[in-house]
Amino acid sequence: MKAVIQRVTKASVTIEGDKVANIKSGLLILLGVIDDDTQEDINWLSKKIVNLRIFNDENNVMNKSLIDISGDAIIVSQFTLHASTKKGNRPSYIKAAKPNIAIPLYELFLKHFETDLGKKVQTGEFGAEMKVELLNDGPVTIIIDTKDKI
Repeated sequence: MKAVIQRVTKASVTIEGDKVANIKSGLLILLGVIDDDTQEDINWLSKKIVNLRIFNDENNVMNKSLIDISGDAIIVSQFTLHASTKKGNRPSYIKAAKPNIAIPLYELFLKHFETDLGKKVQTGEFGAEMKVELLNDGPVTIIIDTKDKI
């Protein structure tokens, strides 16, 4: 499981002209799933993200987490995070999980994240053509891959 985490002052997701998610201060999380991702990956990644100390404290030092600031989150599925660009110029998405595996894992991640965060998160729509808009704060962008946790 791979996540691109962006600290934002605002973010939104629009599908077919309808704004389906909209937050102010918090995180925009792009999440990619592969076939061998497990509940262990979900648990570890969710806890890691909600506790990342990437928000400024009163001394302007990144020392607060999403929980500490009572921030919001948008989580968007994104299979392109697992693109392979080793050969040629057209990315291969062979590593990305097919929907029958990815959707249940994505939904489990959402539930676990909400439990860890202590509140509902907003989402895009799995497989939909989405327009994601954000104002990156910092900019702060962190990439975490559960396969690199050891």
